[in-house]
Amino acid sequence: MHIFLAALAHETNSFSPIPTTLRSFEEGILVRPGADAAAQALAHGFPGYGFLLEVAREHGDRVTQGLCAWAQPGGPVARQVYEGLRDELLGQLAAAGPVDAVFLVLHGAMIAQGCQDCEGDLLERVRAAVGPGVPVGALLDLHATVTPRMTDSGAVLVACKEYPHTDYLARTRELHAILSGMAGGGCRPDTLLRRVPMLGLFGTGEAPMRALLERVREEEAQDGILSISLIHGFPWSDTAETGAAVLVVFESGARERADTIAAQLAHAFYALRNLGARSMLALDEAVDAALAPSAGLVVMADSSDNPGGGAACDSTFVLRALLERGARDVALGMLWDPLAVQLAMDAGVGAVLPLRIGGKVGPGSGQPVDLLATVTAVRRDARQHGLAGKYTESLGDAVAIRALGIDIVLNTRRQQVFSPECFTELGIDLSTKRLAVVKSTRHFRACFDPIAHETIICDAPGALHSDLARLPYVHLQRPMWPLDEETGHA
Repeated sequence: MHIFLAALAHETNSFSPIPTTLRSFEEGILVRPGADAAAQALAHGFPGYGFLLEVAREHGDRVTQGLCAWAQPGGPVARQVYEGLRDELLGQLAAAGPVDAVFLVLHGAMIAQGCQDCEGDLLERVRAAVGPGVPVGALLDLHATVTPRMTDSGAVLVACKEYPHTDYLARTRELHAILSGMAGGGCRPDTLLRRVPMLGLFGTGEAPMRALLERVREEEAQDGILSISLIHGFPWSDTAETGAAVLVVFESGARERADTIAAQLAHAFYALRNLGARSMLALDEAVDAALAPSAGLVVMADSSDNPGGGAACDSTFVLRALLERGARDVALGMLWDPLAVQLAMDAGVGAVLPLRIGGKVGPGSGQPVDLLATVTAVRRDARQHGLAGKYTESLGDAVAIRALGIDIVLNTRRQQVFSPECFTELGIDLSTKRLAVVKSTRHFRACFDPIAHETIICDAPGALHSDLARLPYVHLQRPMWPLDEETGHA
């Protein structure tokens, strides 16, 4: 096949204090055709984009590479930025000439100022550009907002199944196989979308979500069923289509079977709606549990300050609680504080200086913390393995400081913690710690579970707190659990 490949991805938090601008993409990933080798390596490291190149090579496909654009989750994308990147992508598609398939790596929850459904808008325009006969596929994050506009475009939509998202390569193979079948003329799929009126976060590594995923795979084995995605939705997205969903891609003739499967899975998924809330502890309760005697390393996720969901990554609620308890042998990271990093780097390793850290961006960040800190490490080249696990990404300028028994990593490139390398690259030996606090919600587990004796998810009062009823939704379709106890969904 001749495949056109492009990525335009952003997880938009309607309530984030961080604006998403062109600089946001430039600081994330913004790679255009003809870029140098270093830039191309960034694109190849982006889950889905790089994997499609691998899969295409295995099958002898020719790939025309288009735009690869991704920004760290934040507030709505500036309208002119979204439209500029969208039109750039469409221009590259036109320049690619006749193609046998289009493979897009999206997120599914992008909002721009003046456009609540960026993916629907983009897919409609791609369809208009290539016509009705060319297969179009989109690889999505399971925290997507899937809309009728997206499915009506005729695009094949496949979302990752795992949270943490460890299965992008498998999903890339799945979508490629469907598009290949379509291009060969032997497959004419359709897509069924069934909404599930609930908001929440659902890790897939443990029961009962694990069992539900196994059931999804069993249903996918039925005749005529090509792909099933459980769409978890993104709770901090304020649109009329926000929420969970079941997405079934099926061959013509299997609609009745697809309808039955979607209804049954939607019922089973909705029955697990309390699961996310049960796995989280309020701040004081979480700190109590984290500081209790343990036979090994305790890892605590500061989930309400996860930049992977649009939080600022500079909240101090957990740090302040640990200081008030007199906690020792603790590592905490990464706190996004470019000013404090600059001061510590200028002072150098071994310097002891007063630092005011965190609490800078808004109410969800808490108040700054003043410490007399010792600078223990300074790095400009520290990196961590990211979501796909295969490639590493820069932490930006980073320092480690120590104060009152707590080692703290500060950095300049806002991102969540995926790997223990966020600490070890700064000389912090986690084997000597009783507690590691990570700014993440669940993606850290892929790399931290092997070294953690216990894992605690803390619901501190940050920007991504779980009390969704406090969020000022305007567009969200109601009723919606947990904002409404009764949703009419059996």
